[in-house]
Amino acid sequence: MTKIVKKILSDASVTDRHRHRLEKLSRRPDAEINTSDIPELTEKFWRNAARNPYYRPLKQQLTLRLDADIIAWLRRQGRGYQTRANALLRNAMLADLSPKGRKRRGMPESSQEGIAQARRAV
Repeated sequence: MTKIVKKILSDASVTDRHRHRLEKLSRRPDAEINTSDIPELTEKFWRNAARNPYYRPLKQQLTLRLDADIIAWLRRQGRGYQTRANALLRNAMLADLSPKGRKRRGMPESSQEGIAQARRAV
C-alpha cells in the first residue's frame, strides 16, 4: 500500500488573475448560480453516505503517560493496542463534539460518567 499524502490548498500558489476571478465569483448572489445540472443533496443521501475507505488520518508520534492498568487492559486484548487506544480516544472526542452527546451543562456524557465512577472509587 502506498502512503497517502495530504495536499493542502493553501500550498497552491494563486495568481493575481485567479484571485481576481475568485473575488468576482464570491460577490455573485447564490440565486445567479446555475445548479440545474447538480442535484440538491437530500437527507436520504447523507443517511446512506459512507466515509471514504481510502481516507487515512495523519498520525503524530508522541509520548503519552498512561496508568499501567490501562496499558495492561489494552494489551490483554491482543495486537493493535495502540490502534484500540486511538479508537477509544476518537470515540470520546466525537461524543464530545456531538450536540446530542452533551447534557445541559455542556459536558459530554462520557466525561460525566467518568467523573461519577472516579468519585465512587475514592
